[in-house]
Amino acid sequence: MTGTPDPRAILITGGAGFIGSNLAYRLASEGHRIIVYDALSRPGVERNLEWLKSIHRDRITSIVGDVRDEDQLVRAAADVKAVYHFAAQVAVTTSLVDPREDFDINVRGTLNLLDAIRVRGEPVPVIFASTNKVYGDLADFELDTLHERYEPKSFAARRGVAESRALDFHTPYGCSKGAADQYVLDYCRSFGIPTVVFRMSCIYGQRQMGTEDQGWVAHFIIRALERQPVTIYGDGRQVRDILDVGDAVEAYVAALDNIDRIAGRAFNLGGGPDNAISLLQLVDEIQSIVGRDVELQFEDWRQGDQRWYVSDTQQARSALNLHRPRGWREGVARLAGWLASERGLELYPELHLAGAAE
Repeated sequence: MTGTPDPRAILITGGAGFIGSNLAYRLASEGHRIIVYDALSRPGVERNLEWLKSIHRDRITSIVGDVRDEDQLVRAAADVKAVYHFAAQVAVTTSLVDPREDFDINVRGTLNLLDAIRVRGEPVPVIFASTNKVYGDLADFELDTLHERYEPKSFAARRGVAESRALDFHTPYGCSKGAADQYVLDYCRSFGIPTVVFRMSCIYGQRQMGTEDQGWVAHFIIRALERQPVTIYGDGRQVRDILDVGDAVEAYVAALDNIDRIAGRAFNLGGGPDNAISLLQLVDEIQSIVGRDVELQFEDWRQGDQRWYVSDTQQARSALNLHRPRGWREGVARLAGWLASERGLELYPELHLAGAAE
């Protein structure tokens, strides 16, 4: 962003959540005023908000609100200079239990936000957190099983899924996030709102309150630290590319900085082939970090689960001039250090990770 600094605030919906709080911290550290709009419905996120206010009290304003509350959202967005939209129902499992609520939060909530900006009649950027689930289950990929992981038989496919891949929504969650994804892009075409969509793979890192339904990297580490078994749905060979939250934040900041040039585009955002790991590989690494075996329990595959998903991130890296992301082993060790510190636990002393949470 160039020229005279705009003193207005940046609105972050879901700003007390994992990625939202990390982004709020970064932007506030750069001198921006931030409005954190969050329902605080996810256990533990109130601690993220307390953390933000303890460091940037003068730059953080919080609104406890739901994106389904159209009037409150309109008031929150009335005079902001940009919007990051993270607020969402985030679990496939929850969407299968209550698809109507999933729709109301992810589709209606997003439309409420877009219309709150549209009626202002000025080009306020909106940057949206979408998901790799918009590409469906990728069942057409022929897979081999190699070294505790699935891999596409086609070497070309191993470069990852590109944005040119046809959209194919599976599960209510995939449908709701996919519909919101398309609304965000169309509001650029139809109404001239400068929007950008990030179709994210698995983001992990500090301030993640991982659960069995969402945030699996942190969840696995938490279970290991607490000496509890880890449940794997499927055979554990399914592959995801994982990205450290610091690298995700870089992409979101760069998107706003370059909004005039990239408006109306969707980008895949993940760790790419170099950071693609199976669930079993992550468990092996966690065992090395904590210095003991992790008990595994196996259950049936979950509906809509992708056996293999890796992002082709070339478009995002080129358009946003992103550096190479943090290696997954270093990132997982840092997250383990932070989670252990948060719980007053010690990691395996030989790994000397006492400073990893700093």
